[in-house]
Amino acid sequence: MTVVAERTVAPARLSRPAAFTAIAAILVTFAAASAVPSPLYVVYQQLWGFSPAMLTVIFAVYVVALIATLLTAGALSDHVGRRPVLAGAILLEAVALVLFLTAGDVSVLLVARIVQGVATGAALSTLGATLIDLNPAHAPGRAGLISGLAPVAGLGLGAFGAGALVEFAPFPTHLVYAVLLTAMVIAGLAVAGMPETSVRRPGAAASLIPRLGVPARLRGDLFALVPIIVASWALGGLYLSLGPSVASEAFGVHDHLLAGLVVALVTGTGAITSFLLRGVATARVLTIAGAGLLTGGALGVAGLVTGSLALATAGTVIAGAGFGAASLASFSTLARIAAPHERGELLAVALTISYAALSIPAVIAGQAATRIGLHTTALWYGTIVAALGLLALLTRRRS
Repeated sequence: MTVVAERTVAPARLSRPAAFTAIAAILVTFAAASAVPSPLYVVYQQLWGFSPAMLTVIFAVYVVALIATLLTAGALSDHVGRRPVLAGAILLEAVALVLFLTAGDVSVLLVARIVQGVATGAALSTLGATLIDLNPAHAPGRAGLISGLAPVAGLGLGAFGAGALVEFAPFPTHLVYAVLLTAMVIAGLAVAGMPETSVRRPGAAASLIPRLGVPARLRGDLFALVPIIVASWALGGLYLSLGPSVASEAFGVHDHLLAGLVVALVTGTGAITSFLLRGVATARVLTIAGAGLLTGGALGVAGLVTGSLALATAGTVIAGAGFGAASLASFSTLARIAAPHERGELLAVALTISYAALSIPAVIAGQAATRIGLHTTALWYGTIVAALGLLALLTRRRS
């Protein structure tokens, strides 16, 4: 069996603990960058006059590009090393941010999201695998905790930070991307100074052939997680694509900071929940996740039906707790069961399932909103998320 390299392949200026911290910070940064456009979509709609359907197309092209990259390059770092793949992903993300900075119409925004999707797809599985490689021996569960917590925290930080900058700072569609571009430069320097953690193996070219491959011994563990992964990421798709627009239309929330808070409530609560549950048994965390998604989805629907912002907010917070619990349990399980040479590929498969669940329902919802209205669409979407939470909970109790 291939083992993780204990020596570096190039002089490293960062120790393994410092590199672990840097990789966690880069994971948060990539997640934040992916969420930044969410509170800006309303601004872009006002500037360029596109429909909710086009909004979800902009959201979807990012996810399609991300999934395509996971299917092709998800296992690449298992063959060529973590550092080269991370360096390429950071460079592509910087290109995407420059495109966002210069965007003057929907077409450039679409291109920027595609490039960002490729960059994020290349980064996510590699960052997760690198965290596991660098996991300190005295804290065996730390990589799983960070892999589950960092993306959720990053999504909330990106959405809320963008909303705050749009509301209170100048250059609302530019400043946030300049900040992120600076962060990517710092990330590139960190990767240049970190140790390589994966030995080179043959088969890099073959690994680029699109496939979803999971070793037979791991399939049962992964398949058991699918219901909760689908339920939680479908919830995320609703809030990241249509959340601010629903808040504006259904509850008259026009403040950009509050629009960012809509997304941050889900993801921020999720991050806090992941941290608080870090010492709880995975089986119990999965039960909490299903219950949170079911209860939160039901309360959200009740808030939309009654026009109660308080109910909708309570539902958002509880659903966010379910989202965070699901992320923690899923990534902790994957971190525990994967051998070093399987990490990139296994995480790529899990992330493909996650982002398919994030995007496909959101695109359908965007198309439906143009026909039956945003409010009705959100009602149906919330009901389906609650049903998925119930399904995940029932599946868990039978297992």
